[in-house]
Amino acid sequence: MCGIVGFTGRENALPILIKGLHALEYRGYDSAGIAAMTEDGLRVIKTRGRIDALEEKVREAGGLHCTCGIGHTRWATHGEPSDANSHPHLGGDGKIAVVHNGIIENYLELREHLTARGYVFRSETDTETVAHLIADLHKESQDGDIAKTVLRAIHRVRGSYALGVVSLDRPDEIVAARRDNPLVIGLGDGENMIASDVTAIIRRTRKYMILDDNEVAIIRPDSVQVFNAFGEPIEKEVRTVTWDMSAAEKGGYEHFMIKEIMEQPRAIAQTIQPRIRDGQIVFEENGLTDDRLKKANHVHIIGCGSALHAGIVGQRVIETIGRVRCTARVASEFRYENPIVEPDDLCIVISQSGETADTLAAMRQAKEAGAFAIAIVNVVSSTIAREADGVLYTWAGPEISVATTKAYSAQLAALYLIAGRLAYARGKMNEEEQRAFCDQLQALPEMLEKMLECKQTMQYLATRYHNRSSVFFLGRGLDYAAAMEASLKLKEISYIHSEAYAAGELKHGTISLIEDGTLVVALATQPELYEKTVSNIREVTSRGAEVILIAGSDFSGDESACRHVVRLPECPALFSASLSIVPLQLLAYYVAVERSCDVDKPRNLAKSVTVE
Repeated sequence: MCGIVGFTGRENALPILIKGLHALEYRGYDSAGIAAMTEDGLRVIKTRGRIDALEEKVREAGGLHCTCGIGHTRWATHGEPSDANSHPHLGGDGKIAVVHNGIIENYLELREHLTARGYVFRSETDTETVAHLIADLHKESQDGDIAKTVLRAIHRVRGSYALGVVSLDRPDEIVAARRDNPLVIGLGDGENMIASDVTAIIRRTRKYMILDDNEVAIIRPDSVQVFNAFGEPIEKEVRTVTWDMSAAEKGGYEHFMIKEIMEQPRAIAQTIQPRIRDGQIVFEENGLTDDRLKKANHVHIIGCGSALHAGIVGQRVIETIGRVRCTARVASEFRYENPIVEPDDLCIVISQSGETADTLAAMRQAKEAGAFAIAIVNVVSSTIAREADGVLYTWAGPEISVATTKAYSAQLAALYLIAGRLAYARGKMNEEEQRAFCDQLQALPEMLEKMLECKQTMQYLATRYHNRSSVFFLGRGLDYAAAMEASLKLKEISYIHSEAYAAGELKHGTISLIEDGTLVVALATQPELYEKTVSNIREVTSRGAEVILIAGSDFSGDESACRHVVRLPECPALFSASLSIVPLQLLAYYVAVERSCDVDKPRNLAKSVTVE
């Protein structure tokens, strides 16, 4: 979950590396560092803390200049955040530097071997073993070809990695390698780059290549060569970034999160509109045919975090209108519980980044069992997108804030599309009903625009409740699924303990936690469950809870027990989760602001979880 950047060209690499690291800071911000090929040799500057701290140390170094270098921003796995554990790591006699994203599984074995050969370890990281391993193997090189050495080294490494390596033997050259972690190569004019994400290269170039598993690349200012695991040269497709740099900037907003909350109507529209034609849901060139949907005996939805919560909503919608067995599973459990997957099953894999390690592994497992895997991802040509049998891109645009908002909403929209077409293919929805379903879907962006009008109300509520130590979210049916996502949003950016419960479970233990002043957020958007939900509200208010109610436009229950009521605009109950989450995203955001939290970069979290 770390971020890697590298540059080789004619200009001073240091400001380019720093800007690249700022663009990648959402991937990890425990520490940061750069390795620069200067006239005086290989210079490493690194520090615990944010990129700003690194930038200050670079300024203090004074007059540093190089045209080739690598940089890293870290999310700690092996070893605590510290200067010593920061990347880059030097190998051997200090002539080789390495940055790494991933986990080296056999690092203890390698460390023991290298220690016996006289190498001294100065950190607790798994990455330093790679640096020393490359240095050790490079001693045997006759021509100083660091790429050949890296290729030999990765054959001795077990685990996942995206690597950037520089060596004094080739001072204008970066060697890159990857396995199960993203790495792109930016192609410029007289300069080239490597990065974990295109957001780090977009200021310099729109053209890029994607490095695939077990490939090694040599990046020089005027050329890029890519080799397979056998050292044979291969041709790579050159791709072009289609979105503008402004999409990855705040655009006048205080934080990326609030910008991305406000972008949700557009994100949903861009996901829905291309897939509806003449009142019909249309999937092209992704293999999701009516015949395949008709034959599916079981739909498995796999995701982590917010993607899983979107999947739980999708499960309920698919079972409601498609009448087919559907289960939403957390990816990290799916891959170890020996799941029952049949050849005609449909596997829906959800990941904003398309690089989530557990989700990727679970998808591979489902495919091996014969399931057809369709990916819902936001990042074009990501690993999950490339390995899935078919892909539905959400077209939400780059999402920078660690806490997902617009990507989550776009994932819900994609799931509605699949559910609607599945119901039609299985004869549970006729052509006229499909047309009405599509009309409702196409109206969803406008409904979200109206929902966003509650922004000021949620800001006011945040000023009242930001000092609570614990919050409970209650709901039934689809509202329970939405409550889980709402609870996650609050806890991950405000650090307030919060829990989501199926409202009917209150009496089975949870109600013992309710006391005077406890904040309870109740969701009631499903008409058939209004009476039951009102009963649950009464149960908590009678024990001193203060209730914020998020209610459907037609809610007819007794509101007198609630301190505050926020109503959804008129909306089909089936799509209510797309609207009810908006005020709760806003509540989480404004609570975090009131508590002076780092909204876009919450502690201990990273945007893309690329390690297990």
